[in-house]
Amino acid sequence: MNAYWDHRNAAVMTNTEPEILAQGVVTLCTGCGHCRDMLADAPCQFFPHLYALGDRARKSRMKPSSAELKDLIDLCNACGQCPCQSVQLQIRQAKNAFVDRDGLPLTVRLVEDVQLVGRLCGTFPQLTNLIMRIRPVARIMKRALGVHPDRKLPDIASESFDAWAKARGLGRMREGAGRKVAYFVGCTARYLFPEVAKATVVVLEANGVSVHVPEQTCCGMPTYLEGDRNFTFRLAEANLKVLKHCIEAGYDVVTACPTCSFALKSVLARGAQYSPARRERVKALAEAAGGDTKIVCDQLEAEAKSFTGRANAFARDFYKPWVINQLVGRRYAGEAKEEGYFAILDAELRILIASHTWELGEYLRDMDAADELTPAGALPAEKFAYFAPCHLREQSIGQPWADLLAKQPGTHLTEVGDTTDCCGLGGTMGFKAKFHDVSLAMGRNLMEKTSTLAPDRVLTECLGCRLQFTQMLNYPVSHPVEVLAKAYSDRPGASG
Repeated sequence: MNAYWDHRNAAVMTNTEPEILAQGVVTLCTGCGHCRDMLADAPCQFFPHLYALGDRARKSRMKPSSAELKDLIDLCNACGQCPCQSVQLQIRQAKNAFVDRDGLPLTVRLVEDVQLVGRLCGTFPQLTNLIMRIRPVARIMKRALGVHPDRKLPDIASESFDAWAKARGLGRMREGAGRKVAYFVGCTARYLFPEVAKATVVVLEANGVSVHVPEQTCCGMPTYLEGDRNFTFRLAEANLKVLKHCIEAGYDVVTACPTCSFALKSVLARGAQYSPARRERVKALAEAAGGDTKIVCDQLEAEAKSFTGRANAFARDFYKPWVINQLVGRRYAGEAKEEGYFAILDAELRILIASHTWELGEYLRDMDAADELTPAGALPAEKFAYFAPCHLREQSIGQPWADLLAKQPGTHLTEVGDTTDCCGLGGTMGFKAKFHDVSLAMGRNLMEKTSTLAPDRVLTECLGCRLQFTQMLNYPVSHPVEVLAKAYSDRPGASG
């Protein structure tokens, strides 16, 4: 086991073999069977293999081998669509255990460190692009990195977002009234698609929002997916510290990457409201309020909104009456206990970050509802196919970008895909030679639906989905904020 956890919480340590953890997932899920029907039409590769192993064991008493269980766990891309959070956690625990025991190949360690790869490629962008255009050389380099030789990669921009942001003074915090945003850029926008990061700043500033780009690191989802627990926790702790400072200074945290917002809200804070520290704090508040849990709910809501005057919709999960009643009214006997991946980190800090982080479309839609959004110009006269990615759907915020764009004059937008459709990239998984064909198979249904619409342009806020659409189709692909930024820039009298 890794020393990183040793010195923090010995109770978390376990000698359970990864095969036992993985088999536990198979046993649990085959005993339920709910997802066999619910995800029957989904492109998920994990559950069909799980049920195949479970059915075989039941019929022939042939238990899954260690290699089969490891391959099964590798098929989960942490999309969040399966309904049981406990199962999601157990899959991650099994993945961690395999990595703790067997290690990670060097190629995986390189692929999961998006920040490192982005910095290396961005140091000499013209040279990188030149090399990658020489097909035989590019294929050799991809193979050396464990990337499938047919995986298409975007050109590296000549001007990095970091350089652009520094020239605009976005590294400094600003004083004054009005909305202020700490922009959590995300690695893919920061290093591969800086035009998306620039468009985000343009749209926020067009609406009078002061933008600050703090020091930040990866959100941790790539390393979380790969079972690299130590790296994931280092990233999480670094971001928690920085974002806490921003929030306390009156900044809302906003990201245009749905995976980053999913990580900072859903994954990071999962179960935090049931932590022992939170439980004791809520009980103390209830005692001071004479047992009136409504007063406690109101206090926690006011506290959540104290720094900026607002909190996101997700924050309600931390002060819902039934949650407070459960914390106050029950003796702790294992009910509703915190079992999240990040349970050993400060629960109150995780709640703070989760309550003040918005996906960009969600934030702009909230501004629009508050009548604080400046009207944009007309969108391009194109037929858009819009796809809402998995990690956006799992935040229970609807489809804010579809809502926003539909209100713009002359918009021709059609949503594509249903609640189980997935592009198939699966974060870092789709880059690996081992999963390339699986990735394409997972995305084929969505791509066929998109082709049927014959759009002029595909819109999706997930830049991983963007890579996969570009891999499999010939339509131009944009983040919705790029279209909106152009609409703002094209307004009469708009400044550059």
